[in-house]
Order: sequence, then C-alpha cells, then structure tokens
Amino acid sequence: MSLQHKFGVFALAASVCMFGSIPRSAWPQQPASPAATTPPADTPVAPPQTDAARLNGIAKDAARHFGSDPDDPGPLAKDLSPAIKPAAISAAMRKVADWQLAQSQQYFTAVDGRIWTWGALYSGFMAASESLGDPKYLNIMRDMGKTNHWELSLGESDANQRSLAQTYLEIYLLDKQPDELAPTKAALDKILAQPRAELGTNRRIAWWWCDALFMDPPAWARMYAATGDTKYIGYLDDEWAKTSTQLYDQQAHLYARDASFVEKKEKNGQKTFWSRGEGWVMAGLARTLEYLPKDDPARATYVRQLQEMSAAVAKIQQPDGLWTAGLLDPAAYNNQPEISGSALMTFGMAWGINNGILDRKTYTPVVTRAWAGMLKHIYADGRLGDIQQTGAAPSTYKPSASYNYGVGGFLLAGSELHKMAEGKHAKK
Repeated sequence: MSLQHKFGVFALAASVCMFGSIPRSAWPQQPASPAATTPPADTPVAPPQTDAARLNGIAKDAARHFGSDPDDPGPLAKDLSPAIKPAAISAAMRKVADWQLAQSQQYFTAVDGRIWTWGALYSGFMAASESLGDPKYLNIMRDMGKTNHWELSLGESDANQRSLAQTYLEIYLLDKQPDELAPTKAALDKILAQPRAELGTNRRIAWWWCDALFMDPPAWARMYAATGDTKYIGYLDDEWAKTSTQLYDQQAHLYARDASFVEKKEKNGQKTFWSRGEGWVMAGLARTLEYLPKDDPARATYVRQLQEMSAAVAKIQQPDGLWTAGLLDPAAYNNQPEISGSALMTFGMAWGINNGILDRKTYTPVVTRAWAGMLKHIYADGRLGDIQQTGAAPSTYKPSASYNYGVGGFLLAGSELHKMAEGKHAKK
C-alpha cells in the first residue's frame, strides 16, 4: 500500500489546464518540428564516447563518492534466490541496501549528499522501508533530512535539485511537520512565479533531457499530495507535455536522451536509446502516477506512455532477463547487461502490474526474469555490479562497477516485486 493510501491524499479535482490550445489529455502525437529538436546553444550534449572520457567520468564519480569499480570485487553471492517470495526478495534487498549504507552513509549529510545520484538512492531506501515494513531505512532518511534542514542542494540546478525533494515530501506525508515541507514548497513556488520556456524558442525547456522526468515530476506530484493545490499538477502536466513533444519517439515508443539524440544512430544503424534514460522515464511515470489525481486530464497520456514503453522494452529483453546500455545495438556494448537501466525499467513495469495498468499475465514473466537476472550481479558482500558510471549516453564499464543511483533503482524494483509476492496489487 502506498504512503498516500496509508496517510491520505486530498481528493481534489484537477482544474483543466491547456497545452497551447490542446488539452493535456491529448498531447501532440506528431514528431517534433526541426525548431523543437534543435538544441539551444547552451544545451549540453553527450561528449564523444572515448576511452579517456569514460575513465574521466569514472574518476569523477569515485571522487564524489558515488561508487567504485575495483579490479577485484570478490566472489559473486551464492546465497540469494530468484523466487518471487517475500523472504527471498527481502534477503536480496537487505543485502544490497546494507552494503550501500556501509559504503555511503557518512556522505549523506555532506553537500554532495544532495546531488541527484543520492536522491535516486534515497527514493530506493524509502521504498524499501515501506515494502519491507522496516523503519530502519526511513529513520536514516529522516535523520539525513533533519541534518540538512530539509534544504535542497546548493550546487545542483534544474530538475536534478528536486530529486531529493521526493524523499523530503514522502517523509512530510508521514510526519506532517511544517519544517519538512517549507524549503521544498518555497523552491517550487519560486519556479511557478517565473516565466516558462516554450518549445521552438531560444531557451531550453525545463525538462530538456529525459532523466529529468524521474528527478522532478514526482516531486511536483508529491507537493500536490502534501498541499492539495492543483497548481503543482498544472505545472507538471504542461512541462511533461513539452518534453514528450520534443523527445518521445512515436514509432519506437522510447525517449531520446535529449534533442541532440533525436537523429543519433548506433553502429548498426538503429536509433540510440539509452537503457538508463528509458528507465528514468518509466520509473518517473510510475512515481508520478502514484500521487497524480485520478481525474487529472493528462493521466491517460502518462498511462499510455508507460504501456507503450513497457511493450517496447519487453520485446528487446535479452536472454539473461536484462537490457544493455544501448538498447537497440547490444553488440556495440559487448552484450553486457546494465543494471541501473534494467532495474528502473523493471520497477516501472512491476509498478504498472501492481496498479492494474499493465497486463499481469503478459508482464509478470518479464519482471521476474529481470529480477533473477539482476541477482546474478550481486557480489558476496552485497555490492551490486554492472552499473554504468554517470554520463550522458550509453557507454562501457567494468562488471564490478557499482554506483548509488543504480542501487536506488534496484531497491525500487525490489519493493514492487515484494508487493507482488505479497499480493499487494490493485484489482483490475
């Protein structure tokens, strides 16, 4: 049962907001115009995927304590079962979560502990606490928030800053303490008071890269749950519509990483779709829908996109149950599974099954194969491997590579598999 069901969400009708002259429930379905897909001059694009760039990224992530990729990570775990049973799923989740805590807890209250990578991890800890019925991880997150005075990062910008807000708001929905809400509400209200960028202009839109759809929209949906004010949903729906128009491929039913990727191709001639990027979007859809008003005009569009994307990725699931960094050219990435993207996509599909959005008979085999596949990349000490370092495009990495955001995705996936095992799902 979700937090909002446990503690109540204001059942207010969403005021009908328009996307241009088009209702949000009928977002444009045509490919974006050239003006919309040409990135503004200040839009960062993916650097060339050279070995030097890859090593640079790995070194930077290690320096920021996001994770590591040792040459010798030790043996793989032999004590985990892929059975879709609460005890087996719980064992895997706790093993990975506790290893991550041992590596990372000391950094939670540093300034870097509020970067987006940590926000993704914190969301996983919150989900784990709820599904496992164990306040341990929740209490650690509450302590983190108190130490940070419930403030967002001083160094982050754009949507990445609000990834942490999701955890703050979930804690507020439990505690109802005003100090847990105030800084995030002030940040979102400041955004609402500013002029917004539009498609086809010289300014980049708010959520100009697909990762942003995980980082920011769920925070706006949770702010609605916390306040009952539909102005937060209006902003969410309008901005998602812009991103969808610019980045959602109507044929492939997948998102380009950003406007510079709309025409980018893999070595085999297929379009470049990044597994982690698709994972961010599918997880963002699920985490937004969880708190979205049932009568929101755009809800049907979010549901349709989760259904379309799930069908698209299910068709290209690899024999090991996982997905490679570049979805449409596995050979270009050594057919190596990538766990962060695989976990986030698995979470999105498992959430869809549990909430009656995806057909249980069709997708349960997909998510159970994916879960079994992920367990094969857990080491004896709890390290979760095969996670690509931060970046802006699919790349390569060592089997031992483990980074905090990938663990967050794994815990989100495990939380929904755990609910599935317990039969905690919506009836169709």
